[in-house]
Amino acid sequence: MCVNHDVPQPKIVSLKGMHRRDIVRGLWAGTLVIGTVGATGCSTIAEAFTPSDDQLVELSAQAWAETKAQTPISKDAKANARMQSIGPRIANVANIPNAQWEFVVFDSKEKNAFVLPGGKVGFYKGLIDFADNDDQIAAVLGHEVGHVKARHAARRIGQETATGLLVQGGGLLLGSTVQMPDEMLNTVMAAAGAGAQVGVLLPFSRSNESEADLLGADYMHEAGFDVKQSVRLWEKMAAESQGGGQEWMSTHPDPSRRARELKAYIESKGYAKF
Repeated sequence: MCVNHDVPQPKIVSLKGMHRRDIVRGLWAGTLVIGTVGATGCSTIAEAFTPSDDQLVELSAQAWAETKAQTPISKDAKANARMQSIGPRIANVANIPNAQWEFVVFDSKEKNAFVLPGGKVGFYKGLIDFADNDDQIAAVLGHEVGHVKARHAARRIGQETATGLLVQGGGLLLGSTVQMPDEMLNTVMAAAGAGAQVGVLLPFSRSNESEADLLGADYMHEAGFDVKQSVRLWEKMAAESQGGGQEWMSTHPDPSRRARELKAYIESKGYAKF
């Protein structure tokens, strides 16, 4: 099953009978992925290239050790205490088998957080200072834990690998099917790469972020946090990020959209009323 069928899925089609103009337009828009005969549905191709949890955890352990060695860890006792109090509450309700949770506050003004497969969570001091309360910190931690629960890192690698191979293989197919000069073929393949990024990979990433937001709201509710504060956090983010880049070129949904979707989800689940 695809990660999110609300995101328009690109079509893997035969080029036979297609006008060159329509091929180029479809590749650029990301609505067309050229592939070989026998290519199947969106999940089947990506899942074939999705690494196992054991493989990712091993790689993540190396990356986590390097991050802690290269990035200063905060010495703020209050910030660290908050992280060690909130993080385990969220992780406990998520109940992810074999996860080895570790929550670290990094001494950076950046308003961000990240998670590595296996349960290693990095939270920047700038985001702790930005949050109004523990509930908003819990919203971010719930989101990060949601990424682990949904295996987003593994699924993203599978999607990126499959898409890259389809574009490369499609280039060979296109060159043998549609007669065009090498220079034009190179231009078309550049359009295919851009189209795959905009039409496949970026929407896939945004759908993962949205899914993690909703999982995070579930964990907040189960752990006894005020789920309404997840909406307040993204409203605050939206107010600060006015004039930012366009959503269709981003790996993350627009903060205003995230606030709206969280609010609708929370009300639909009966967690709270606004």
